[in-house]
Amino acid sequence: MAKSKIVKVSEQIAEKFTDGYKKIEDTVVGAYTKIEDGFVDNFLTKDGETVEEAKERLKKEIESK
Repeated sequence: MAKSKIVKVSEQIAEKFTDGYKKIEDTVVGAYTKIEDGFVDNFLTKDGETVEEAKERLKKEIESK
C-alpha cells in the first residue's frame, strides 16, 4: 500500500530532527570530554601519568571504597 504524503513528510521531519539532535549531543559530549580531560590533566594526574591512567586510577579508588 502506498504511503500518504503526510506519512512521508512526517518521516522526513523525524529523520532530520533525529540527525540534528545527534549532532548537538555529539558536540556537547565532545566539549564535556575536553573539559574533563583538561581538569584531570591539570589537577589529578601524578608524575608521568597520562590522563587515561589517572582516570583509571581514580575509578579504581572510587570502586574500592
